Amino acid sequence: MIIRKTDLELLKMRQSGLLVHDILRACAEMVAEGVSTWDLEVVAEKMIQDAGAVSAFKGYYVPTAGSKYPAVLCTSVNDEIVHGIPNRKRILKSGDVVTVDTGVQLDGYFADSAVTVPVGEVKPEVAKLLTVTREALELGIAQAKPGNRLFDISAAIERHIHGNGFSIVREYVGHGIGTRLHEDPQVPNYVDRRNENPRLKPGMVLAIEPMVNLGHAESKVLSDKWTAVTRDGSYSAHFEHTVAITENGPWVLTRP
Repeated sequence: MIIRKTDLELLKMRQSGLLVHDILRACAEMVAEGVSTWDLEVVAEKMIQDAGAVSAFKGYYVPTAGSKYPAVLCTSVNDEIVHGIPNRKRILKSGDVVTVDTGVQLDGYFADSAVTVPVGEVKPEVAKLLTVTREALELGIAQAKPGNRLFDISAAIERHIHGNGFSIVREYVGHGIGTRLHEDPQVPNYVDRRNENPRLKPGMVLAIEPMVNLGHAESKVLSDKWTAVTRDGSYSAHFEHTVAITENGPWVLTRP
């Protein structure tokens, strides 16, 4: 069931969203050669605690993993698509890319966002991957308005990614969000007529998050049962915002 939020609930989600934005900005500014993904985790966890919020990720149980997620961030490097676990031994080097993904619960409401950050200078094709993925997210957001359908978001993302020669991860998709991190509906980054295609209405809130590979779309999960990587070892990018649908169009809750 899709749960539409009141104006008051959207304001609460906005506060969660601004905290997520601040955390990602702080982490992105830290990204440099020689920094570990655990260094990012330490900063993010302190910011969440200082704000009186709760991590949306740490302690999140997934049956297929058989365990609770151990960190407040997902830090996915290079061929890691999503759910990379911060690690003191994972030291960033020039030419890498790292996706920093986090979510918080504040005053009972969640927000979720992600950004892929280059480490120093990256190859031109990798820079293009990041640019196209970010653009695809913005094109999807532009379709998040009353009267459209969910597939309008999916189609806008899919056209831009495929039009630039990249592939879309199909195993992981966006989602509704509110008093739970994952709510209905699922928000795929491609059109699949087997999926539901609801009319978009004011009060709906969606986490829109294209995950895009430089090579083929196929993925696999590593032995830690969390980290998803590209099967062919190609780089991956991931950008995400929490977006409210309002009478005036999309309101990005995770952007100032």
